Amino acid sequence: MHQLLARGEGVRSFGRSPQPALAARGVEVCEGNLADADAVARAIAGCDAVIHTAAKAGIWGSWPDYFQPNVLGTQNVLAAIRLHGVPRLVYTSTPSVVFNGESHAGVDESQPYGQNFPCHYPHTKALAEQMVLAAHNDKGLRVVALRPHLIWGRGDPHLVPRILSRASTLRIVGNGDNRVDLTHVRHAAQAHLLALDALALPGHPAGGRAYFISDGAPVNLWDWINTLLRSLGRPPVTRRISLHNARIVGAIMEVVWRALPFLPGEPPMTRFLASELAKDHWYSIAAARRDLNFQPAANLANEMAELLISLKHSPLG
Repeated sequence: MHQLLARGEGVRSFGRSPQPALAARGVEVCEGNLADADAVARAIAGCDAVIHTAAKAGIWGSWPDYFQPNVLGTQNVLAAIRLHGVPRLVYTSTPSVVFNGESHAGVDESQPYGQNFPCHYPHTKALAEQMVLAAHNDKGLRVVALRPHLIWGRGDPHLVPRILSRASTLRIVGNGDNRVDLTHVRHAAQAHLLALDALALPGHPAGGRAYFISDGAPVNLWDWINTLLRSLGRPPVTRRISLHNARIVGAIMEVVWRALPFLPGEPPMTRFLASELAKDHWYSIAAARRDLNFQPAANLANEMAELLISLKHSPLG
């Protein structure tokens, strides 16, 4: 959003709540729900491109909770794009669409979609990504799907807040040497603009493709988490659990949370989360470098320092 404004683009946002800070910067703010096809169509009318980032993320919830925004909501976006003849769509996907319970160390976009997903988020995102890519070249529409992994940085409402809220109950799952990709918010935004610009070029090879996006330098997950915690004056995660036992605990908790729907929030452990905390999941971004000229160049040390300063002055710190 901010990068679009910085280069002088007219920007319209669509979301479920008012965004006074965006409105103050000149963004045309539209309120509505992805499930409301008419509201989506009104928001997209007159646009020459759509960046579709909205989704329900997380590891717990019912199938309708995820299917409605992630699949039906994306259907509504595509219908509105066709109705108004919008020529470009950048869809924000996730590497979880290729989740198969195994380690992913440097795999590329040839990795097939997952099967038998252990939770609804990756399953519904995989369905939506396939639907979006199938719409490429339909009535002149050009599409790119991006798969940024674990977005972090100032303004991230998911990854770091989740880590900090659960720090006291976290366990190192497995041997603790698994590496993961991270994607700074600047890099995620940069990739979306590069994809948008690529779609404006007739015959560009990015059209109809999905791309992994990251900072380009996988980190040891538990070293990164513990560095974050220590920098905020919090104790590091030291307690451990094997992946086998974590999966058993996760399966039991899933059964309990389904049987007792009055339990708050989501289970502290699930089978999907156990795998995510124990396995490698980092991906080649060679295709994005080649086709989109994506060159992650943010100074990550400085970005972390800025994030820590903002956290120390927030309720999370």
